[in-house]
Amino acid sequence: MPSAFSLSNLTDYHTHTPLCHHAEGWPVDYARVAVERGLAELGFADHSPMPAALEPFDNWRMALADLPRYFEAVEQARAAYPQLTIRLGLEIDYLAGHEKWIEQLATMAEWDFLIGSVHYIAPGWDVDNPAHLSRFQTQPVAEIWELYFDAYERCVASGLFDFVAHPDLPKKFGHRPEGDLARFYEPVIAALAKSGTAFEINTAGLRKPAGECYPDPGFLKLAREAGIGLLINSDAHAPEEVGAGFETGVTLARQAGFTELVRFEKRERQPGARLV
Repeated sequence: MPSAFSLSNLTDYHTHTPLCHHAEGWPVDYARVAVERGLAELGFADHSPMPAALEPFDNWRMALADLPRYFEAVEQARAAYPQLTIRLGLEIDYLAGHEKWIEQLATMAEWDFLIGSVHYIAPGWDVDNPAHLSRFQTQPVAEIWELYFDAYERCVASGLFDFVAHPDLPKKFGHRPEGDLARFYEPVIAALAKSGTAFEINTAGLRKPAGECYPDPGFLKLAREAGIGLLINSDAHAPEEVGAGFETGVTLARQAGFTELVRFEKRERQPGARLV
């Protein structure tokens, strides 16, 4: 990371643990890197469990029985690095018809934030899963994006989340529809404004075939014009990814006209780092 860029005053609220079966390093390992890199706050947001009756739902989320272990691991990181503010959260898949479960999850801990995300655009089809790459050849890309952004708009409009993750995830493997993408973004921006939900610049896209952050500058510009709250997160699945790509994320935010980020504590939005 260039020496001229500092992570001080910045937060990284989107990190994962081995409990989701596709990440490595425990919270204490992430916290060590966050301290070394000078982050102001670190947040954990592992993929949330599904109800016991639906387990196993897929192979990339915590089991319900692992929630106590998750809480314990976060507390161990807090004890090891008391100088670092560590926030507790979850990344929760929005699945229509499961809103009551999300409401139940919200009561299971004193969360600092809940992240809403969309991965599934049809039963059994998580759009970012490389196992389903062939579907981008058999179904029009624009149709896939329509399904995703319709679900994403409903995720935001539910009002169940403090902020939402990786807003244009279907581009992960480089697939984008032709034409002005604002047609997909504008309903989501309107829902963000109406519900008061924030969103993230997710730097994990830099580490994927897309080669760029989620979302793209067009989405960022519309969000800034609508006054939507913004965070910058790494979506780290390994300790070395904590804060990764943040210089690019900050640059994109500034170019879109954002002057301040937001933070969360006990699900209350707080002013975050200034970008000017």
